[in-house]
Amino acid sequence: MEKFPLTRQGYQALEVELRQLKSVERPAVIKAIAEAREHGDLSENAEYHAAREKQSFIEGRVKELESLIGLAEVIDPAKLSGAIKFGASVTIVDEDTDEERTYQIVGEAEANIEKGLLNIKSPLARALIGKEEGDSVDVRTPGGDRSYEVLKIVYR
Repeated sequence: MEKFPLTRQGYQALEVELRQLKSVERPAVIKAIAEAREHGDLSENAEYHAAREKQSFIEGRVKELESLIGLAEVIDPAKLSGAIKFGASVTIVDEDTDEERTYQIVGEAEANIEKGLLNIKSPLARALIGKEEGDSVDVRTPGGDRSYEVLKIVYR
């Protein structure tokens, strides 16, 4: 099985979610199923079916998280420096609109573009890897071709 990169924060977030599911969500849904069973005929019991569906989701997510945690290669960006690589926080400016954005390049499991966590497999991250401050990068995005300048690289 192939290992995949995660930051320490990403790894900890997965562990927190797993603990939450196992210690809070799972027992709550088991209780809900038991209560719904007490209401009689299960074939027409919407509460029972909703609880079973939620249980199925929880169990699937628990398996997924356990697999992710087991295959994770935790990388500490604070120990890195130099050109852009995994874990870097990169400030870029769109050369057409002068709009600045800062992203941290992270693993697939922890990516969240709204929080500025850019998936290492995304077109922008792949284009940024290996670049230095002051470099220009052209990226083909679903919205069209874009040009960015790297303003700042920080490892924290």
